[in-house]
Amino acid sequence: MEKNSTLPKKWGFGGKSEFKPEPVTTIRGALTFLHSNLDPSDKRTVIPMSHTEPSAFPCFNTTEIAADAIADSVRSVKFNGFPPTGGILPARRAVAEHLSQDLPDKLSPDDVFLTLGCKQAAQGIIQVLAGPKSNVLFPKPGFPYYDHFARLYNVEVRYFDLLPEKDWEVDLDSVVAVADENTVAMLIINPGNPCANVFTYQHLKKVAETARKLGILVLSDEVYGHLTYGKNPFVPMGVFGSITPVITVGSISKRWIVPGWRLGWLVTHDPNGILKEHGIIESIKGYLDSSPELPTFIQGAIPDILSKTKEDFFTKIVKLVKEDAISCYEGIKDVPGLSCPTKPEGAMSLMAKLDLSVFDGIKDDQDFCLKLAKEESVIILPGICVGYESWLRITFAIDISSLQDGMKRLKAFCERHSKKA
Repeated sequence: MEKNSTLPKKWGFGGKSEFKPEPVTTIRGALTFLHSNLDPSDKRTVIPMSHTEPSAFPCFNTTEIAADAIADSVRSVKFNGFPPTGGILPARRAVAEHLSQDLPDKLSPDDVFLTLGCKQAAQGIIQVLAGPKSNVLFPKPGFPYYDHFARLYNVEVRYFDLLPEKDWEVDLDSVVAVADENTVAMLIINPGNPCANVFTYQHLKKVAETARKLGILVLSDEVYGHLTYGKNPFVPMGVFGSITPVITVGSISKRWIVPGWRLGWLVTHDPNGILKEHGIIESIKGYLDSSPELPTFIQGAIPDILSKTKEDFFTKIVKLVKEDAISCYEGIKDVPGLSCPTKPEGAMSLMAKLDLSVFDGIKDDQDFCLKLAKEESVIILPGICVGYESWLRITFAIDISSLQDGMKRLKAFCERHSKKA
């Protein structure tokens, strides 16, 4: 450009603040920051105990049935066109039949909307529920993407507590205390991310009854559905759809170990027709009309993936995750300054309490994780990322030898920084 060219005093565009890179207090922001602070001179393998990505380890490979279903769908050349809003009928029917196995009321394909992973489903329902004065109730600790979507659509977030001393049950008194006439929904995550808890049937019924009294729907994130290995079986929230309207979001990402396939769903459980009466169903369709679709060839594979996967595959995955969970939980008992209030029962990560008084030179959970990354090449998330300061979110779904190595490094780090050292 010539030096004497005339430039406008002010350009008419600018970046949107809501889309700035995620700060250190979010999962992706923290991961980026921690990885950028690894010591390049440390030649040891980096141990990723920070986000649930077991597909990186061969022991967690998905079933060949799922891979064959994708290949067959592509080769059939039947699924090369645009899909209809919400997904093709065979795929929606397959998801409805799959989920109905655990429900008292059989789902219809019209109750199912296919999405680009659970994240798009979550984003969609938050946008649908957004109103000028609307507020939503989220658990603390919780999963931060819900908070991000609420901020994006100017929905006020209010938090209710989960009780670590009661297996991370919902504090229903705190739900009632923060709700008001503008509250539209409450979120639960079951099995729990990041707490590794599994709600009982009795507790979920109380959640539904509380929501009914408040006149709100329950949004249930069930992406870890059936990934349980403790005393409580998985109970889908849709079981209680006759008590209060329920919307569930899920995917094959965790149970089939294929998060990159982005195959998710949003499902309405509304036997009393309340969601339809209040325009929620039409709003979901409207959101999806203007949203990217799940690739059609992925949709074409869904019926075979859901109906043909053998039970021994799920048994193997649950066995691996359980072995990791127990190893991590027992290992924490030997680590100075860390404690885990409850034994993990589901999902792939747990919350460990950080006693800062034990350590010398550790300011908070972020500082702990930063120094751990630098000194031991172990990546663990600070609790502030999930709304719980002075805690750690530890992901254990990796191969057992890597996990054991990571726990040894974590113990060595804590012993080295202990005031007793």
